[in-house]
Amino acid sequence: MATGPAVGHLWRYALPLMLGNWFQLAYNAVDSIIAGRFIGKDALAAEGVAAPVMNLVILGITGVCLGAGVLMSEFYGAHRQESLRQEVATLLMLGLGFSVVVCLAGVAFTPPLLRLLSVPQNIIEITGIYLRITFLGAPFTCFYNALAAALKSVGDAKTPLKFLMLSATLNAVLDLIFIGGLGFGIVCSATTTVVAEGVSALLAGWYVWRKVPGLCPQKGEWRLYPPLLKSTLQYGAATALQQACQPIGKLLIQGQVNALGVEAIAAFNAVTRVDDFAFTPEQSIAQGITTFTAQNRGAGKPGRIRAGFRAGLLLECGYWAIIGGLTAAFKTPLMALFVTGAGAEQIVALGSSYLGAMALFYLLPAFTNGFQGYFRGCGKMGVTLLGTGIQTGLRVLFTTLLAPTLGIYGIALACAAGWSVMLLYEVPYYFYYTRKNKSEEKLS
Repeated sequence: MATGPAVGHLWRYALPLMLGNWFQLAYNAVDSIIAGRFIGKDALAAEGVAAPVMNLVILGITGVCLGAGVLMSEFYGAHRQESLRQEVATLLMLGLGFSVVVCLAGVAFTPPLLRLLSVPQNIIEITGIYLRITFLGAPFTCFYNALAAALKSVGDAKTPLKFLMLSATLNAVLDLIFIGGLGFGIVCSATTTVVAEGVSALLAGWYVWRKVPGLCPQKGEWRLYPPLLKSTLQYGAATALQQACQPIGKLLIQGQVNALGVEAIAAFNAVTRVDDFAFTPEQSIAQGITTFTAQNRGAGKPGRIRAGFRAGLLLECGYWAIIGGLTAAFKTPLMALFVTGAGAEQIVALGSSYLGAMALFYLLPAFTNGFQGYFRGCGKMGVTLLGTGIQTGLRVLFTTLLAPTLGIYGIALACAAGWSVMLLYEVPYYFYYTRKNKSEEKLS
């Protein structure tokens, strides 16, 4: 990414990321649709309660991998192949230990966690079963994301997509056979997700070992490197905390939703699936901005960094124009996908009101993701963490104030408030940071 048109690089990089993330989201969306239509609204609500808990784990893992990916991109841009391999080894060893601890702790502490979240008594048992099984997939998630980050750091976003496509298809087929066809319950829904995660992890490991030896640590390199571990934790911990802010906020918001009843829980589960699909391309473009910025930072080309950031924001705005229009036009049919039978009409109405507002508000995270991608690529992890903390904290605060009277529509308004204030912090800081860098460039 250190040569050639910035827009072309960003688009070619972001497109497979979008598709790959959509397929990853398809795991949960397929589970939710099949659970709601073939098992019932209680299963749909149970998976909705479990989703922010698992997202906390997944985004914590991907946050560390994103931070490490910045380091790997810099090493690649600077042609430091040995450092690149050693960083891959450090990330895999760190991730293995972290994911095993998370897996065991998650299984052990699921019951008190569900009580803390005020989960309705009629769905607490099936929610616990679903959550404990999905926790077992944490090591697979960590292994896959570490190798995917390594491949993306050298500009290969297509290969991880292929593995996700295969595993997402496997997940959907198994769900349709065992739940839709044979009538198995929520245990099967969780198990098929873990199996699909395992397949993607194994395929990623095989590919790097056989096809990309430049990323595969050599004999004697499979260990933790203290200087790299320190840098990985500095970059990755801040990014992991930033990534974890969102699901922590969702957990707190979920507690407000749980007090509104099973219909509201089911509706909120459905709209968050739509939200995830809408946000994914914005986040993928931001990841492209991060890699573009980090590689050019390693290559010592600050002018290309600024050009790439402007191109990224244009892509973000163009995407919003498409997704906002589609969401506004199809909000009711989208909600109808998730549920049938008793209570379906109320659930569809609740979700449609939320999506109608969010169709406009999706413009705000298009900008916040763009700025986050830029600052992450520049190594300004503290800025991204503070920005996300501001957004999440205000969203939780306004949800607490608005949800009791406005329901999940109030959560959409709370999201808009959080994103707006986040931009009020990051936009002025961007201009300060770029002026400072330009002054330093002139002096050098």
